Amino acid sequence: MEEGRQEHEEAEAEGVEGCPCGEGRDQFDRLHDAVLLDVLNRIGDVKALGRCALVSRRFHALVPLVDSVFVRVDCVIPDDPPPSASAGPGSPQQQHPHHQAPAAARGRGALAPFARVLLGGIARPIHALGQILSPAAAAVSRRAEPPPASPPAPAADVSHHSPSEVLRSFKELRRLHIELPTGELGIEDGVLLKWKADFGSTLGRCVILGASSVTSKPTSPLAQPETAADDSTAASPDSNRETEELGSVPESLYTNGGLKLRVVWTISSLIAASARHYLLQPIISNHATLESLNLTDADGQGVLTMDKRQLQELRVRPVSASASSHRTLMPALSMRLHYAPLIKLPCGTLLKGATLVAIRPSEDALREGQGVGAAGSVGTCWISEAFEEPYRTAAKVLLKRSPYCLEMNSF
Repeated sequence: MEEGRQEHEEAEAEGVEGCPCGEGRDQFDRLHDAVLLDVLNRIGDVKALGRCALVSRRFHALVPLVDSVFVRVDCVIPDDPPPSASAGPGSPQQQHPHHQAPAAARGRGALAPFARVLLGGIARPIHALGQILSPAAAAVSRRAEPPPASPPAPAADVSHHSPSEVLRSFKELRRLHIELPTGELGIEDGVLLKWKADFGSTLGRCVILGASSVTSKPTSPLAQPETAADDSTAASPDSNRETEELGSVPESLYTNGGLKLRVVWTISSLIAASARHYLLQPIISNHATLESLNLTDADGQGVLTMDKRQLQELRVRPVSASASSHRTLMPALSMRLHYAPLIKLPCGTLLKGATLVAIRPSEDALREGQGVGAAGSVGTCWISEAFEEPYRTAAKVLLKRSPYCLEMNSF
């Protein structure tokens, strides 16, 4: 902070002396540093800040003092993953449902047949994520490029630098938002898959919302009142026609591989979240002032969040890495799966095979005395507010349905 102030004073000393009315003097010099920093914090975007740093010596000295930064990663140069990336001893273990006996019989062993295929299928996008966030990988990708004629300005070019390198010049960083160009999980058109997770040194909690089909019901101005009334009834889990379904998991969950598909969604989302968390470690360790971190993607597929307490936890407690890939080791997990064959939202959106999976470490649930599969009042509130509309309404509807409880071993 003192270095920035000193450079600012030197810049003023070298300025052209103007007349008493101020002509010939840069009018920005009349603004206090606090005002300019407030403006720069509102800009936030790291590319724009890089351009601001080129305006003057004073701006160049103030940009590193910005405490709120948004980094949009807009260039992905993935390499082929190593042959061993698609298999390894870190595969998820078999899950154990805790529901009624017939349901348990049908759900038992759902994961084993396709765990290896699943891990192989997402190895490439996870490797690409490492290429984006890892400083070492970014250096390798630039090794064949000719050196620049002069040193680049801080944060001026995001496309060919990792976030770790771009953020290195920021000394007072408190709030950071990184946006990836795409989500890691390749899904078919018309399929919904969203997740949100928070981490400390390991997973704190995660919620996944999925649907096998998302369509928008066409509406006309003449039919608007009737349509709205129908949707309101359909979106409410307390309607008479759904009373029986609320007490048990619908049969349709077990047909045509429905449960297996949702297990795939769950594991894929957890692996994507743990890979993001693992690759954020250099950024967190390099910025001791960081209090809030969000890692999202332009597709709106996944959101990873860390608050001040969780960031501090990561700094003092080392991360346990998975033996099979560059991701954080997942602890034993307790999961509650809520399912509805069809949800009609007030906006006209239809979700077929709608699924909500609430996940937390089994140790946390047992320590709080709530038992395996319990979310608690705080957890339920976090889950219901995890997504933007119209999917927030869908999550609230699904939370009121009967859960299918499962456990997953550490992987």
